[in-house]
Amino acid sequence: MPTTAELPNLDAVDRLGSAIAQKLKVGDVVALSGTLGAGKTTLARAILRHLGHEGDVPSPSFTILEVYEPPSVRLPLVHADFYRLDDPSEADQLGLEEYRADAAMIAEWPENVGGFAHDERCLQIDLSLVGERRIAKIEPGKDWLKR
Repeated sequence: MPTTAELPNLDAVDRLGSAIAQKLKVGDVVALSGTLGAGKTTLARAILRHLGHEGDVPSPSFTILEVYEPPSVRLPLVHADFYRLDDPSEADQLGLEEYRADAAMIAEWPENVGGFAHDERCLQIDLSLVGERRIAKIEPGKDWLKR
């Protein structure tokens, strides 16, 4: 069952990122959807910060994948931005399944690779802007419901 959370400021985004980072496990996908400017990369940065990363977190819009490894983070993580992909088959060329076997993933624009909603290890977050308010519709997969 999806829940909705209002994220009125960066502190609220940071708190959501902290809550996700605390429960994140290898094999999980945090799928971030929403329009341009809705806050996907901001939330991804908050998650990484709460996993222990202290450096810059570049948007992977052009590289498509950024990999973070311990000890700079608590667990291996791949930050992916699929905005530039035109066809879900392009994800196979990136080796996503190999990454997922050994790392957690934050996936921006997951719909461009067919999405992850069918995966019980997926935490789907759809971010939107309503006027000046940022809203997060959060839909946890079956495995997330146990945490």
